[in-house]
Amino acid sequence: MRHNFGAGPCILPQEVFKQASRAVLDFKDGLSILEISHRTPEFEGVVEEAGRLVKELLNVPEGYSVLFLQGGASLQFAMVPMNLLPDGKTASYLDSGVWANKAIKEVSTFGKANVVASSKDANYTFIPKDFAIPDDSAYFHCTSNNTIYGTEMFFLPETKVPVVCDMSSDIMSRVIDVSKYDLIYAGAQKNIGPAGLTVVIVKDEILGKSGRKIPSMLDYKVHIEGGSMYNTPPVFSIYVAMLNLRWLKSKGGVAEIEKENIAKANALYAEIDRNPLFKGTCAVEDRSRMNVCFVMNNPELEKPFLKFAEENGIEGIKGHRSVGGFRASMYNALPITSVHTLIELMQVFAEKHQ
Repeated sequence: MRHNFGAGPCILPQEVFKQASRAVLDFKDGLSILEISHRTPEFEGVVEEAGRLVKELLNVPEGYSVLFLQGGASLQFAMVPMNLLPDGKTASYLDSGVWANKAIKEVSTFGKANVVASSKDANYTFIPKDFAIPDDSAYFHCTSNNTIYGTEMFFLPETKVPVVCDMSSDIMSRVIDVSKYDLIYAGAQKNIGPAGLTVVIVKDEILGKSGRKIPSMLDYKVHIEGGSMYNTPPVFSIYVAMLNLRWLKSKGGVAEIEKENIAKANALYAEIDRNPLFKGTCAVEDRSRMNVCFVMNNPELEKPFLKFAEENGIEGIKGHRSVGGFRASMYNALPITSVHTLIELMQVFAEKHQ
């Protein structure tokens, strides 16, 4: 048996794979989900159900729209300031990792980015906390989970300005209060579905105030009016996301999956802290539940341990090239039995090399 700890695209439940596979062969009357028109009532029903499930699972308040777009979170780095930042104005950003930093770089085309705090000098090993957000900011942007460095933002600063959050790698993994955010975006390929889909949850009243003409494909209002089908949507990705959201609902929803995610993270961090061969890489209070990053006290043992783990069914734990070490990504569909297998291998390896 293989245990997939890869950082993305995500692991999905086996039942979702099976349902999606059947739809590839026969979605309706012998037609594949890959060949049906996105304008058919059947697929329109898929989009509608997927949107309803996002709203239900996250308890999205009235006055918000859910969009299914393309281009990944990287396109949102530009779409957010294009839609929300008037010319010459300033938006505040929290720099907590590579992706946050890339988002900051996109702002200059439309206005100014005020970096309220950064942990770059510490190689992003913690989430900055003591910072002020100017009241005249057009909005405040943060990244809730940093996949490369293994940090997660478990707080939201008090502010009077609209809040925008990139939740690509921890959306649907824990309960959040959507009413505290004005725009949430997430590449779907962690906890929602396969790569190729981006989910945006936006408060309708914040749109249409930038004062600029926005190209249709980059205008949130156009996509809202088009029901996420202004152009041909990523049909298969939306369909699989709908299946995965159904699965999450059947598990008891976000509150129940959060309990499982806490148990998985606690178990692995406990072993990292207990085992003399390993150590965590980031501040304890900011440790991510989704991406557990760690190294070995003796770097010469890292390659042998990686080889040992791979030989025993562990996939995807090699750390990002910019930080090295190991990264165990534990998205919603990863069973706790896989975590226990990794822990056991860490213990066996330690017994052989102490």
